[in-house]
Amino acid sequence: MNAPASPQAPPKSEPRLEDYPYRLADNVRYADLDPNQHVNNAVYSTYLETSRVMLVRNPDYGLTPPGMGWVLVRLDIHFRAELHWPGDVQLGLGVAKTGRTSVTFDQAVFSEGRCVASATSITVMVDERTRKPTPLTPDILERLKPFVMKG
Repeated sequence: MNAPASPQAPPKSEPRLEDYPYRLADNVRYADLDPNQHVNNAVYSTYLETSRVMLVRNPDYGLTPPGMGWVLVRLDIHFRAELHWPGDVQLGLGVAKTGRTSVTFDQAVFSEGRCVASATSITVMVDERTRKPTPLTPDILERLKPFVMKG
């Protein structure tokens, strides 16, 4: 007798670039390719890093106080499609959740309007001298509000 199939979670809808409050463009480099002539899976983490760093290190946003820094502690990538050279990518990022010392981001990489990878990343604010996690200040939490994912 076969065991009954366990119920599966409903499929998550495909990410759309317009759902992400922070967006920027990057390009696919020839050096990003692997022997299969598509972008190597490790390079996707670099695209995702670009959007996180451009947000938190841009002095106009004020998300990295003097003496503080951000450390990536978790990255979970869903590879959705192959990506090829030449081409451009659009990067989307939004705040999914804030913790005492951390920010969870929803991120995605798009090519020609199609989501080729989506990710959840968690970064922790640390004191650059002690390298210890540091609580997010009310000011940082306020400055993150424009980047919170909708819905």
